Amino acid sequence: MKNPHELIEKNVGLLTVLILVAISFGAMAQILPLMFQQSVLEPVKGLRPYTALEMEGRDIYIREGCVGCHSQMIRPFRAETERYGHYSVSGESVWERPFLWGSKRTGPDLARVGGRYSDEWHRVHLINPRNVVPESNMPGYPWLAENKLTGEDTAKKLEVNRMLGVPYTDEDIAGAKAAVEGKTEMEALIAYLQSLGTHLQ
Repeated sequence: MKNPHELIEKNVGLLTVLILVAISFGAMAQILPLMFQQSVLEPVKGLRPYTALEMEGRDIYIREGCVGCHSQMIRPFRAETERYGHYSVSGESVWERPFLWGSKRTGPDLARVGGRYSDEWHRVHLINPRNVVPESNMPGYPWLAENKLTGEDTAKKLEVNRMLGVPYTDEDIAGAKAAVEGKTEMEALIAYLQSLGTHLQ
């Protein structure tokens, strides 16, 4: 009789099926328990949905690739909690689509940046980071101060998020365009940054 390993290794179709079965069992072992924990499914006390302007700012944050250098997940280690604040908990992210936890920290974690700096500090920092942090290697984003929002798709974004469980009201959706129209992308991004982590401070 042939070695069973040799049979599996030489049969690409069988090997593929067995790999998929192994990955499926591993995924179920990690995901299924979380689906039954209420702390994972319920928002933390004080959590509120993003305003229309903050939602637009979040989309700009994603578009500009900020998540590539800034994580939004503080690990429960003393070195991190002393620097950034309370560690991240799952109830903070129940309405996040997509999650922006990140895994790379070229720049500091932003999970608790809301309210730490003034709007003016953020504006100066986004135009030229070295004006406020001389050793920064972050690029500047001066065009954000010039680009204006139209709000054309903002209401649709809130509607989609409401379908996914975010508690937006009809009034929130109806007023979304007016809330962002004419504002700059810089204002939207700053509004988003100022909202991060404020419910646990």
